[in-house]
Amino acid sequence: MGDHTPVAAEEYDYEGLPPNFTLVENMAAGAFAGIAEHTLMYPFDLLKTRLQVINPSPGGLYTGVSHALSTISKAEGIGSLWRGISSVVLGAGPAHAVYFATYEAVKHAMGGNNGNEHHPLAAATSGACATIASDALMNPFDVVKQRMQVHGSVYRSIVQCTRTVYRNEGLAAFYVSYPTTLCMTVPFTALQFTAYESLSKFFKTRKGYDPVTHCSAGALAGAFAAGLTTPLDVIKTLLQTRGTANDVEIRSAKGIFRAASIIKRQHGYAGFFRGLRPRIITTMPSTAICWSSYEMAKAYFIRHQND
Repeated sequence: MGDHTPVAAEEYDYEGLPPNFTLVENMAAGAFAGIAEHTLMYPFDLLKTRLQVINPSPGGLYTGVSHALSTISKAEGIGSLWRGISSVVLGAGPAHAVYFATYEAVKHAMGGNNGNEHHPLAAATSGACATIASDALMNPFDVVKQRMQVHGSVYRSIVQCTRTVYRNEGLAAFYVSYPTTLCMTVPFTALQFTAYESLSKFFKTRKGYDPVTHCSAGALAGAFAAGLTTPLDVIKTLLQTRGTANDVEIRSAKGIFRAASIIKRQHGYAGFFRGLRPRIITTMPSTAICWSSYEMAKAYFIRHQND
C-alpha cells in the first residue's frame, strides 16, 4: 500500500485506484472534498434547516427560499447565514476522510474496480458502509451546527453550544438523531453512489480525470438521492433541534416514529417535504463540488506519484 512505484495512467481504470495509492492520500482527498463542499454551500444548508423546523419561534416563519434569504439577511445580517460553520469545518474534514477511505476500501474489496463494467451492488454497498462510518463521527457536529442555525439561537460558539447541550440534555442528545440519520443517509448514499457510478460511465467520453463528467454526474446523482430522502431529513431536523423548540410535544420527541407522527399530525403529509427545494438546490452543487473536489485531489495524487 505504501509502495510508490510509478504506475502509468493507462495501466489502470481511473475510476478505481492505482495499486500504489495510499490510505493517507485517499483520506486527504476526502477531507479536501468535504471541507470544500460544506463551506461553499453552507448558507443554503442554513436556509434548509430554517424551513424544516416545525413550529419555529416568532420571526422564524418563511414562505420560501427567497423570502427566508431576504428576511434573514435584513433582520440578522448577511453574516448570520454562516452561523455554525465552524462546527462543519471541524467535523467535515475527518468525517469525509473516513467516508471516502471506507468507500474505496469496500468498493475494492467487492470487485468494484475490476474492468470497465458497471458494479451497482459494489457502489451501493460501499456507499452505505462509508456513511455508517462517517456519520458516527459527524453526527455530534451536525447537532451543534443545527442548534446554531435555527432562528433565535442563543449560541455564539460551538464550545458554548456543546457545553450547554451536554449539561442540559446529556451525551445522548448528540446521538438521538443518529438512527434517523442512518435511515436517511444510508439510502441517500447508496442511491447517490449508484447513480454517480452509472452516470459517470454514461457521460464519460475519455479516460482519466474528466471534471465536466464528475461535476454533472455528481449534481444529478445528488438531486436524485436528495429528493427521495427528504422526508427522513425533515424527521432528522426535528430530532436534532428539539431542544430549541417551544412546543412541549416536540421537545419530548424521541425516535423516528414519534417524530414522524408529530409531523403528520401537525402538517399532514406535506410536512414531510418541508425544505424540499432548498435541499435539492443545496445538494446538487454540494455533491457536484464534493465529487469534483475528490476526483481532482485524487487526480493530483495520481499525477504526483507518476512524476
